[in-house]
Amino acid sequence: MANKAIEITDANFDEIINSDKPVLVDFWAEWCGPCRMVGPIVEELAGEYEGKAIIGKVDVDANPQTSAKFGIRSIPTLLVFKNGEVVDKQVGAVPKNVLSQKLESQMA
Repeated sequence: MANKAIEITDANFDEIINSDKPVLVDFWAEWCGPCRMVGPIVEELAGEYEGKAIIGKVDVDANPQTSAKFGIRSIPTLLVFKNGEVVDKQVGAVPKNVLSQKLESQMA
């Protein structure tokens, strides 16, 4: 079974993004159509980058503090963190290779 994306909450957010590995965070909601297109891609990336990066998802409805902190207005929004700082951002559904490139660029 492939590694799954981590469920990130307001409570564990800071702990997870302050990793020495790049962290991809998918801000999503159950009712969001484009989020349902990105969801399986995020899960695939979680498997492919196991041990190399941290892949997680934040349900914006359940975790309003984290969403507000980063000014998430449209979803899906995907943020890439390095050492706890936002280093890249993608708003809207994109192909998997776009997200892979964003992660790869933080591993160099």
